[in-house]
Amino acid sequence: MKQVSKIYVICFNLFFLCSVAQDSTKTKRSDAGWFSLGARSTVSAFSDEGAGLGTGGQFRIQLADQVNTEWFADYITINIKDKVRSDYYHIGWSVMYYPFKNCKVVKPYILAGHCFDYNRVTLINSPTVSVDRWGSAVQAGLATHFNLTERFDITLISQYMIHLSTVLHTDISSNSISIIEEPNTTLHGHLLTTISLNYKVGKLWKK
Repeated sequence: MKQVSKIYVICFNLFFLCSVAQDSTKTKRSDAGWFSLGARSTVSAFSDEGAGLGTGGQFRIQLADQVNTEWFADYITINIKDKVRSDYYHIGWSVMYYPFKNCKVVKPYILAGHCFDYNRVTLINSPTVSVDRWGSAVQAGLATHFNLTERFDITLISQYMIHLSTVLHTDISSNSISIIEEPNTTLHGHLLTTISLNYKVGKLWKK
């Protein structure tokens, strides 16, 4: 948990350090139209089930110099006391806004978006025993690109995701394990910290 908190603080601080890496040139080509592909790894924290680790991928379509979009898919798994596995599948999108112009190496941004999610909770020793549910979620946070070249970047994202769905609870005792789905839809969330590698494949259109 401490490592996740440190990553969140670093991401937040980098958001205000863009001025040290600004491009001094007055004219530049438009970034609109870039299509990027990437792979990602995500840590989920501060949920009732505990911490989880996941993997996924995304593509980006940049609409304007200061507006980008990201379309992603994630698979995150959480081990609950070595007895139950909780699997999350996220499929969604985010809008990325770059508040600072002409950032060249370090490029911070704000993001917000929506996703559909699927959760399956399974007994590790009895995989045929499982309960699942579908839901919807919104997410928002801070992030930054570290542009290693004109086309390749490493991106660090810290965002909070709020689910609107039923909740699957696991009751573990010395004699039994039960998985219960709450009857009512409720709000519940977790912090996601993601690192991704991305490459700009080419431009879909030119200005």
